[in-house]
Amino acid sequence: MKFTKMQGCGNDYVYVNGFTEKVEEKSRAAQIVSDRHFGIGSDGLIFINPSENAELEMEMYNSDGSRSEMCGNGIRCVAKFAYDNGLVKTPSFDVDTLAGVKHIKLKLDETGEAVGAVVDMAPPILEAEKIPCDVSKFDDYVDKENGKKEYVLMRPLTVDGQTFLVSSVSMGNPHSIVYIDTPVKEFPLEKYGPLFEVHEVFPKHVNAEFVRVLDRKTIEMRVWERGAGETFACGTGACGVVVASILNGLVDKEVTVKLLGGDLKISWSGNPEDSVFMEGPAVTVFTGEIAL
Repeated sequence: MKFTKMQGCGNDYVYVNGFTEKVEEKSRAAQIVSDRHFGIGSDGLIFINPSENAELEMEMYNSDGSRSEMCGNGIRCVAKFAYDNGLVKTPSFDVDTLAGVKHIKLKLDETGEAVGAVVDMAPPILEAEKIPCDVSKFDDYVDKENGKKEYVLMRPLTVDGQTFLVSSVSMGNPHSIVYIDTPVKEFPLEKYGPLFEVHEVFPKHVNAEFVRVLDRKTIEMRVWERGAGETFACGTGACGVVVASILNGLVDKEVTVKLLGGDLKISWSGNPEDSVFMEGPAVTVFTGEIAL
């Protein structure tokens, strides 16, 4: 199988041209290539396929072989791959995902090379039932009639004896945002990340972001991704964090999110019907072939 290894803010995936490469057991292939000791090493496997709804489709698998709806860092690299390999002819086009069709505008350097992208990530999903988020599992649950439609903002949740204030947003995939007072590098992510991922509040499991607001224009975060563990960055997670932080009155409408692998710029008007926009880098690491 021919592949290209790419990364966006250190969130690295193996990319495969689905127009030419045929792989039967894609879930198993994701597990093989993602292994950092016996495989290529990545957070997952992404296929760039033909699509009836857009110029192309992003088909994404996590490192554990599970299918995922969407990846913000991944879709920027999909766009660069497509442009670099002639699958699209212009730097502005649409990509179909399990979270819907996303519009992308590549950023080109002075030589014409694609070095990053701005992605229209669509409006956030805020109603608890649609995230999905079972509000009856929160510590303060009272309203049995309206709970499914309410926003999940600063709700108390006890995890392993520790009570956190949790906000939850979906960007096509579910996110749990937890604010902390200490630097994110000091937070015991390895302990709490797995517990949040499979907590009963989140019936489809969740990507967990642990966040410190530095000022009204800057946030730092670490992320435990559903099906992959800690990653250097998460684009949809950064979007969800900024949405929640705007709704919680903590930041302005344009925010730099500092992740372990680099910075993403996220903007949102605060209107639930408006799209969230994400800007960040896309980098090719190497290409090769692997026997499956």
